[in-house]
Amino acid sequence: MRTRTLAPTLLLILPLAAACGGASGADGGRRSVTVTVGYQSKTINTVTAGTLLRSLGYFEQELAARGAKDGVTYEVDWQDYATGAPITAQMTAGKIDIGSMGDFPLLINAARGKELKQPTRLVSVTGYNLRGGLNTVVTAPGSKLESLADLRGKKVSTSVGSAADGTLVRALQRAGIDPDKGIEKLNQQPSVGASALQAGSADALSQFVAWPGQLAFEGRAKALYDGAELNLPTFHGVTVREKFAAGRVGSGVLDDFLRAQRKATEYLRTEPVAAAESVAKETGLPAEVVYLYNGANGIATFDPALRPELLAALKEDVPVLKAAKLVDSVDVDAFVDPAPLARVAAAGGAAPYAAAAPARPELWLRNQPRTQTFDSPKALLKALAGADARAAYVPDAVTGTLWFADKAVWVAQGSELLAFVTPSGAKAYVAQHAASGARTVSFAEAGALAS
Repeated sequence: MRTRTLAPTLLLILPLAAACGGASGADGGRRSVTVTVGYQSKTINTVTAGTLLRSLGYFEQELAARGAKDGVTYEVDWQDYATGAPITAQMTAGKIDIGSMGDFPLLINAARGKELKQPTRLVSVTGYNLRGGLNTVVTAPGSKLESLADLRGKKVSTSVGSAADGTLVRALQRAGIDPDKGIEKLNQQPSVGASALQAGSADALSQFVAWPGQLAFEGRAKALYDGAELNLPTFHGVTVREKFAAGRVGSGVLDDFLRAQRKATEYLRTEPVAAAESVAKETGLPAEVVYLYNGANGIATFDPALRPELLAALKEDVPVLKAAKLVDSVDVDAFVDPAPLARVAAAGGAAPYAAAAPARPELWLRNQPRTQTFDSPKALLKALAGADARAAYVPDAVTGTLWFADKAVWVAQGSELLAFVTPSGAKAYVAQHAASGARTVSFAEAGALAS
């Protein structure tokens, strides 16, 4: 948790200082307003509204400019949490003004806000994946589990009510497994679940970014199920307390936040390596893992827009949460408020973002400020031979989900080399293309075939 104090200003009448959320008070005659932001530093597709935004100082800069005009000293209290649930608890208690969290937690945020008469509104998106690739089910490196069907009767760790739990529920249902009775679900925080997987007390772990990638990168897990196989959008977004946003100070502060988020998004898009390094420094995560999700071809696409596809997916999430008895109902249309973002966009700033392009193989060499992209996995592997690489990334041949090249499952098909996030994905492809001689090969074999 960290508070930043901005430029000193002139005397402000009390009603204005009290109109904003969080603490406000006077010191030597000066009035101040504290804006409290709840974020998840290690949920790295929220960084444009959290970790990266905080490190760049864009929000503070916007508020300093506002303070110079209205005579207020603005302070930002950044509160870091592991999941969205405690952010919602603090928002409904009137203690957090602006928060960021995943799609399933956003719905719970909306439901709890309505129940407790502290209504909230969804005002922007941070990062998304239109196929659902931000969530992954992983197992231990030496596990014999190869598909979701193998999870029947097993212990699976997840955070109930999270986007990753939603992926797990849907994936199990598609595999013909009752998510309530077919497995033993362990409701755990991500870090606890990671430890349980390593200790052997959990057979698999279903989590959101950046846990699956981090565990795979460190050799502590391997992918079992790619959330993109669901082909359902998943995203994280920004929610605000309605009472805060409706205040004459809060509405302007919210505009400043969204304007700062747009700037942070533009920075991430134009300086992806520097952004990854910055987030890594702030969170302690490996920069290579941050880049897997937030890089130029990363799993997450960053765009604040409240895209119709994402809002439609949010409505499809409601029945899943109702079945789990986590919400009674959610009026998604009433929860979404596009006006603040539209207001900021109309006032100028970054141009509308283009839709995400298909991911391309990418190579990150040591001591290089830029990465290299390639037209094919084979070209990447050829360039990788003998290179002093920090990381090499390759998209899944079917889902498009980016993964570490040395952790992927490789398939040779004639002169072509294809990569897959999971063994089951590779197995299914080989079965469908057996006539053309498709076969799985090791990473070393794929490298030899590429040279």
